[in-house]
Amino acid sequence: MRLLALPLLLLATALPALADPAWEKPLLEWRERAQLSLKADRGWLTLAGRFVMKPGDNTFGTGAGNDIVFAKGLGPERMGTLTVAGGKVTLKLAPGVEMESDGMPFSERVMGTSVAKRDWVTLGRLAMHVIEREGRYVLRLADNESEVRKGFRSRVWYRPDPAYRVQAKFVPYPPGRKVTIINVLDEASDEPSPGYVEFQLGGQTHRLDAVGEDEGLFFVLRDATAGDTTYRPGRFLYVPKKPEPGKPFELDLNRVYNPPCAFSEFTTCPLPPKQNILKVRVEAGEKYPPDRAG
Repeated sequence: MRLLALPLLLLATALPALADPAWEKPLLEWRERAQLSLKADRGWLTLAGRFVMKPGDNTFGTGAGNDIVFAKGLGPERMGTLTVAGGKVTLKLAPGVEMESDGMPFSERVMGTSVAKRDWVTLGRLAMHVIEREGRYVLRLADNESEVRKGFRSRVWYRPDPAYRVQAKFVPYPPGRKVTIINVLDEASDEPSPGYVEFQLGGQTHRLDAVGEDEGLFFVLRDATAGDTTYRPGRFLYVPKKPEPGKPFELDLNRVYNPPCAFSEFTTCPLPPKQNILKVRVEAGEKYPPDRAG
């Protein structure tokens, strides 16, 4: 599993709950971008299948005789073969079938498997890519005409609340520190943890471990609203740039958002480690369920 992110006592206080247009406008713009991304072609709402491939040849298409069977309407009965061998996945299309990658047609190619940069290939309304997870290769299928996408109206958010802009301090862990993360399939992986943040909310001091290796801080967390007004398994929060260690910075809990699993059954989201389960209600950020037609 890859994640799309101390022995010093930290003190933090909530910022004054004052209206601040200079803060609220960028927040609302960020939420709008999140909405557009979710509803876009090949977004989470379009996912239509997740297939763990076996070593060797994996035939795919809409015919029942394939190793990987797509829904009717998503292409020919036999579309081609995905071969898992030598630490790579090679896609070879059946005679007469042509797909595109970045607008360029092809009949055979080695599929990129980076989680950070999706290597999508397309055929009409269908799109697919391959990801590598703990040594296994997974084919993820998207249908740009999926019923889930058609019925989706909007993400749902709490009103922006300045009370959830809290001051926090970041303390790095020694290099090599790992945190065990369990996903929704009950699979465990040890993920790098650059450090933790500590802050005060509701008269209590709280601490969150970050996971991931990029330039920011990524948190998987759950709070006391889970299963009530927010997604029960947990929510995400991302700080784009690591704060200076030990120096107070603003942690905006209004930017807590739902994981892909809140929108699609074909994803494998991480669950919060026990140290990231907060006893306080964080009535900020994204709510659940989203607004769907019908």
